[in-house]
Amino acid sequence: MTKRLVAWLSRNPRQYPPAVQRERMGKLAGLLGIGSNLLLFALKLLAGMLSGSIAIMADAVNNLSDCGSSVITLVGFHLSGIPADEKHPYGHARFEYISGLVVSALVLLIGFEFFKSSVAKIINPTPVAFGPLSFAILAASVVIKLCQGLFNKQVGETIQSGALAATAADSRNDALTTATVLVAALIMRMTGWNLDGWMGVAVAAFVLVSGGKLVLETLDPLLGVAPDRALVEMIQAKILGCESVIGMHDLVVHNYGPQRCFASVHVEMPANQDIMVSHDIIDNIERDFARQMDISLVIHLDPIDTDDARTNAMRHLAVRAVAEFDNTLSLHDFRMVAGKTHTNLIFDIVIPPRYKCSDSRLREEISRRIQVPGETIYCVITIDRSYTSTTQKLEQ
Repeated sequence: MTKRLVAWLSRNPRQYPPAVQRERMGKLAGLLGIGSNLLLFALKLLAGMLSGSIAIMADAVNNLSDCGSSVITLVGFHLSGIPADEKHPYGHARFEYISGLVVSALVLLIGFEFFKSSVAKIINPTPVAFGPLSFAILAASVVIKLCQGLFNKQVGETIQSGALAATAADSRNDALTTATVLVAALIMRMTGWNLDGWMGVAVAAFVLVSGGKLVLETLDPLLGVAPDRALVEMIQAKILGCESVIGMHDLVVHNYGPQRCFASVHVEMPANQDIMVSHDIIDNIERDFARQMDISLVIHLDPIDTDDARTNAMRHLAVRAVAEFDNTLSLHDFRMVAGKTHTNLIFDIVIPPRYKCSDSRLREEISRRIQVPGETIYCVITIDRSYTSTTQKLEQ
């Protein structure tokens, strides 16, 4: 049923562009969440009043807070669909990240409150009288919450939404919470043992751990997480496979919300090639990325001298020296300036995050390894940091 609904929403791609389809799916998930949670709140409140169960009433309030979360999700998708303006030229898609973070924080708050109420029940257990109607309402609530979580999970995976992933996890936790109340009620009815408090503590701990993970997952995009490794490797393979491209470096990928991906990179091409030809190739690469991968890519052209035998030999010497010192490093932007008394080798070295070796020691070790008998060579090394999860190895 869920897959059919998602497929129906994804119809007519020409009539509804991907961004519009994404917004429609997100809003529908929010509206369904509001309706179903309001229904569950009313039913559980009735069951709690009939049975006198504080646990069911607390679960009803939990569903009311879920209704608020669905409102936040609905508003988040609406705000994220607002077009770019002068003050926000990259659009407003990060509102979705913010709504996901708010939902995750609510999950934590609910888990903490449920933990407190469960401890209180252990200290001061209260008798509960469950009737057939209360059992039926709780069982139906578990089924509804599982369906709600499955729908949000399916839509969230389809449109790659962290906010809906958080909502799906919250629905799963709610189903577990209600199931726990139901199991405790059955055990109490059959044995007289009051396990509400103990089972509540276990569920609350699970909810708190899940909420903490969700906070971290939704916070990462706002802080600026490293791009996905598979995406970086795909970009590298696509660029390096283009005509006349010798190498690439300084790749930076960032986003301003789902489907708002921007990237910049330096591409090395032969210096002896006509500049208009190189410029035309770069223009085509940028257009291909925009059309095929929906990535706004900006390329900086680095001309590389490939005809001078001495420059090539010194470049190979430098690449070998860097690899011998540490094969996780890479070299780019190599230039040679030869003089009567000495030769300057100018290049950048890319180091991974949290690299232990100091910049000064790194320059010293690399320079020591790049020496030619009978010549005076000075290395002018710039230390460059990587902004991706991979380091492109360049071996000219």
